[in-house]
Amino acid sequence: MDIFDKYATIIGRHDKVLEAGTDPFAVRVDEMLSATEAMIGGRRTILLGTNNYLGLTFDPTAIDASVEAARRDGTGTTGSRIANGNYAQHQELELELAAFLKRRSCMVFTTGYQANLAMIAGVAGPRDVIFMDSDSHASIYDGCTLSGAKVIRFRHNDPDDLDRRLARSPEGECKLIIVEGLYSILGDTAPLKAFAEVKKKHGAWLMVDEAHSLGVYGGEGRGVAEAQDCEADVDFVVGTFSKSLAAIGGFGAANHPRFDCLRFCSRPYMFTASPSPASIASARASLRRMANDPNLRAAIWNNAERLHAGLRQLGYTVAAAPGPVAAIRLPDEATAVAAWNRLLQLGVYVNLAVPPGTPNGACLLRCSLSAAHAPAQIDEVLGRFERLSQSLRELATA
Repeated sequence: MDIFDKYATIIGRHDKVLEAGTDPFAVRVDEMLSATEAMIGGRRTILLGTNNYLGLTFDPTAIDASVEAARRDGTGTTGSRIANGNYAQHQELELELAAFLKRRSCMVFTTGYQANLAMIAGVAGPRDVIFMDSDSHASIYDGCTLSGAKVIRFRHNDPDDLDRRLARSPEGECKLIIVEGLYSILGDTAPLKAFAEVKKKHGAWLMVDEAHSLGVYGGEGRGVAEAQDCEADVDFVVGTFSKSLAAIGGFGAANHPRFDCLRFCSRPYMFTASPSPASIASARASLRRMANDPNLRAAIWNNAERLHAGLRQLGYTVAAAPGPVAAIRLPDEATAVAAWNRLLQLGVYVNLAVPPGTPNGACLLRCSLSAAHAPAQIDEVLGRFERLSQSLRELATA
């Protein structure tokens, strides 16, 4: 028996995807031309699937800060935060993030994935119960597993179902609710205000992952909780640097007076090398830009409205209301793969999202907007989606 036999079905599905053309899960970017364009397969391609929401990957101040930090502090820390990897910049970024988020304390992690592992497995333990939205990101699922807590899933974005499940939970247990602000596959937002009311009713704790909503939602860009005016009811905030902040890393923040005990109680924090000086420096620069430039949020929302309206006018079914993510529903996996390949041939890169990584078996073309997209680029993209429509009609009648 081969140790990889357990993946035979997945490997078979991947082989069929390869028969249709380019591997959508291993696209090679030959050259980055800007925050919104790249050379892929010898073709100038508009990037519409990068999560570069504020378009800051080429921000000159962030680049200069990154280069200066690498020259000053080296390319890596070679140690965890509790060993030799606790640099001044890590702590300075934590203070700046805490101030921006209006939280008492903040911890910085090496990746956004690790942030969820560390926060969930640090906050919850084997004697606790986690109530998790069923559409949660893989890092949330893995953090729950690592915690050893009892895990109860509730229906996606359904406060009433959460209420019923919490009502059946025994007294005396610590109950942690975990939801996301913006769900990155379909692009829908959580009813956080309603979840907060359920949390208070049952004396639970609430953790919100604002990875895809930071910088985009809220008057100051703190996320969906700010936009829905319920930040005070959110006990723990998790986020990443790899979306709006255009770097790599993650964070957790809270007002709890004992929150910093996670620095010596959360294993993913304790035993992972700390973020590189370059990543921290660029994240700090991008945070300042995000906090002080509301035009970035205005630009991405204008682009989102333009793309969503155009796609619907062309007859596409978009999974959620206008926002930084536009997920287009297609009838089956074969159609989605063919559509993805055709778009790439037309010079537009989007994400192919198929089961098991999608809710309820959905097959999607996932687009993500950027503040750096020019209106003319959005119009060009819509023109290519119009050409895709013709290709899909020909495919359906073949």
